[in-house]
Amino acid sequence: MTASQPRLVFDAVSVEFGGLRALSEISFEVNSGEIVGLIGPNGAGKTTAFNVACGFVTPTSGSVQFPAVGKGALKPHQLASAGVARTLQGVGLFPHLSVLENVIAGGQSRPGGRALPSILGLPSGARTERDLRTAAMDILERLGVDDVANQVPGAIPYGTAKKVAVARALMADPKLLLLDEPASGLDERELEEFAALISSLRQVMGVLLVEHNMDFVMPLVDRLVVLNFGKVIATGTPSEVRQNPEVLAAYLGVDE
Repeated sequence: MTASQPRLVFDAVSVEFGGLRALSEISFEVNSGEIVGLIGPNGAGKTTAFNVACGFVTPTSGSVQFPAVGKGALKPHQLASAGVARTLQGVGLFPHLSVLENVIAGGQSRPGGRALPSILGLPSGARTERDLRTAAMDILERLGVDDVANQVPGAIPYGTAKKVAVARALMADPKLLLLDEPASGLDERELEEFAALISSLRQVMGVLLVEHNMDFVMPLVDRLVVLNFGKVIATGTPSEVRQNPEVLAAYLGVDE
């Protein structure tokens, strides 16, 4: 394995639902140290592609690979152990657990992170719990939300809860992070904070960002993959994609 191997590869992936083709031979990759944006208008196939990457949807043809860890398509429960973490639309936090407990729950795939020793009351269980709490608090502090550690998700602002969802994903120490519509529901200040957070992650991992908010995506990503009606109509840097006639017509509603 070399550092240059991509973290995620879509190779001619197609998906059909009852005769309806949701994706048609889409190909792209995400490398370590870069943020790739997957964008397109409503119904373009972004969510289907995200669900394929997460293992929720099986391609009709083509393949998904995680070359850096020598894996092919993964099931959702296999993602964390393969160094892949995800956040879904909304926040998806456990409502009756505290923020800290939610983040700790994301650490079950870390070495020594399993809860069984703690449940059995073994000495190693107490050490595991302390280590997980320390790691969770460190991540919350890094994201600037450690002050809400003891609150439940319903008692904190939506933008803060989004950061907590990312904190829980980061507890798995991923090398690839899959983000689904992270900008939805955020105000201008929260968008700026979230963009800075995502940008900082490229130092240690690859990021696939599925998003429809162009103003949020354009300054943030290294490369864009643009979908329309399940097909890739453009790839390239934000400046290249911004000038692409097909993108202007399909995504921005501008005819050339």
